Amino acid sequence: MNDKFFMDSNILIYTFDSHAPRKQEKARELVATALKTQKGIISFQVVQEFLNVATRKFETPLTEAEAEKYINQVLTPLCEVFSNMELYIKAVKIMERWQYSFYDSLIIAAALQAECEILYTEDLQDGQLIESTLTIKNPFLISVNENKK
Repeated sequence: MNDKFFMDSNILIYTFDSHAPRKQEKARELVATALKTQKGIISFQVVQEFLNVATRKFETPLTEAEAEKYINQVLTPLCEVFSNMELYIKAVKIMERWQYSFYDSLIIAAALQAECEILYTEDLQDGQLIESTLTIKNPFLISVNENKK
């Protein structure tokens, strides 16, 4: 068990979302843990998706200097999976087998390539097991116990 986990772009995006404070707090915890333990991973695709949203769609978009700082401090240390033909072939197989979109399948393929045990995202089916090694988890779901507090 290697305890490695993969984060979809929505995790990084929520670290900036003050309109969703519970999600923002959880996302910040995940990113901080990823950086501290060096067990959190992202891919080139997550970097691209995050930067597109952060520099164009945030309520206050990141400036060039802010984006560069975030790239150096967060994205670079976390990014371990890069584009290659093997990754695309794996994504197409996942797309066919589990009926996810190509881009969602590419995220799953990247998590598998990085040998992660967990894929954190709110966009896919929580609890689904892929290839007996990767579990999809929505970190923003409130457990029954949390809801009683």
